[in-house]
Amino acid sequence: MKIFTATQIHELDNYTIEHEPIKSIDLMERAAHEITMAITDRWDSSVPVVVFAGPGNNGGDALAVARMLTDQGYQVQTFLFNISGKLSAECSENKQRLVTKKGRPLLTEVTQEFDPPQLERGMLVVDGLFGSGQNKPLAGGFASLVKYINNSKAEVVSIDMPSGLMTEDNAYNVRANIVRATLTLTLGQPKLSFLFAEHQQFVGEVQVLDIGLSQEGIQRIDAPYTLTGIDDVAPLLRPRDPFAHKGTMGHALLVGGSYGMAGAAVLAARACMRAGVGKLTVHTPRRNMPILQTTIPEAVIHTDREETTFSEAVPTDDFQAVAIGPGLGTSEQTAIAMIAQLRRAQCPVVADADALNILAAKHAWMQQLPKGIILTPHAKELERMEGQCTDSYERLSKARMLAERLQGYVILKGRHTAVCMPDGHIAFNTTGNPGMATAGSGDVLTGILLGLLARGYTQRDACVLGVYLHGLAGDLAAQQLGQESLMASDIINYLPKAFLALTAEDGNEGAKSYF
Repeated sequence: MKIFTATQIHELDNYTIEHEPIKSIDLMERAAHEITMAITDRWDSSVPVVVFAGPGNNGGDALAVARMLTDQGYQVQTFLFNISGKLSAECSENKQRLVTKKGRPLLTEVTQEFDPPQLERGMLVVDGLFGSGQNKPLAGGFASLVKYINNSKAEVVSIDMPSGLMTEDNAYNVRANIVRATLTLTLGQPKLSFLFAEHQQFVGEVQVLDIGLSQEGIQRIDAPYTLTGIDDVAPLLRPRDPFAHKGTMGHALLVGGSYGMAGAAVLAARACMRAGVGKLTVHTPRRNMPILQTTIPEAVIHTDREETTFSEAVPTDDFQAVAIGPGLGTSEQTAIAMIAQLRRAQCPVVADADALNILAAKHAWMQQLPKGIILTPHAKELERMEGQCTDSYERLSKARMLAERLQGYVILKGRHTAVCMPDGHIAFNTTGNPGMATAGSGDVLTGILLGLLARGYTQRDACVLGVYLHGLAGDLAAQQLGQESLMASDIINYLPKAFLALTAEDGNEGAKSYF
């Protein structure tokens, strides 16, 4: 599913109007019908409704919804804010349809002073003040109205966007002046700002409504962001050749596990094997040998000359992919060996955990990274490498610029893990759950990526498929075990079921998506 910018949303609306063809007012009527149905599915006609409509097309949607709710027997009060004396053509038309309707609801057009209605628990507010076209913080009377709504006990449904929230960048927004919705009924596609943690308090639950926007237009517009679903990843799976053997399924090299941190290497190694690799070699300090051979007997253990640290790069001629970082440590000796390992790699590389911490401390080394490298930072690791960020949008922008600069892939881990690609495109993952916020989860992802790369998946496909499988395995584990007790090893244990879910005819049953 594509995620459009505010400009592209407007472009898609116009394309639909021109090519369906359909009048703008009729497209608004279609949207209002879907919004009304979503509201009536959740709240019956005994719930008093207060509609706040702005002067633009979002307000036009709200006025049409007020009319349709009235038709279904709801008690509706409607307030149209026309402070500047200028309504959009569609808003003006829906105002006339409302006020000329027999048995019309109470409509108050606010031009100057506003006496707000009493908002109480058990009431429903329909927020249609401002939509995706909002590009500056709310101020003055509208800011006061938003605060009034937020301080009430009423439930709030926002049309398309919570009023005051901008579609993409909210770095300079005034958070106190953004509606806190119970439910956001967004039109066509989700908006980028919905994916950021700090905006959850505003959007509440999100429901995407299909209002029949042009599929041709959706295909034609090159969106910078997408949401990755099962229909996107299932075709990426490569069927095994009936004559496959371990030599044709890839040989992976994992470098990790300083003394005391062998567990990180164990988790990554087990995940790599579960991702279907033919052979795995783990390079680790000598003291980790008994642990690795006991916990992952399927892997070949190659020991470093040092007892407790990684100190020497490994030749990569015999490997199809390399991953470095889980539990690696950050000593100077290890740092030098790490950059040497990356420089000499002749195959796809994944750098995670302490490899990223080393790069953050020795930023000049970033220019030595091989083209096509995959970096897998969480938010704090990215900020160590690229500097502090004021919000999620800035963090995402820095991750995208890093991927473009390195001509590699940056997997920014989080609720909607973002795969930032060399061409600037960003694919957001839709699987995963809060139970996966546990030590070792990132090591598991590294192992999955390593296994897929060694099997011959491209970096792009390995990233998109890997993060989806990782989250899906976590979802399947949580379905059986609950989120509270989920451990990283549980994600590994459910990887087989995640693969099966992608190949099953009924899709990924049990997986949950934010949208």
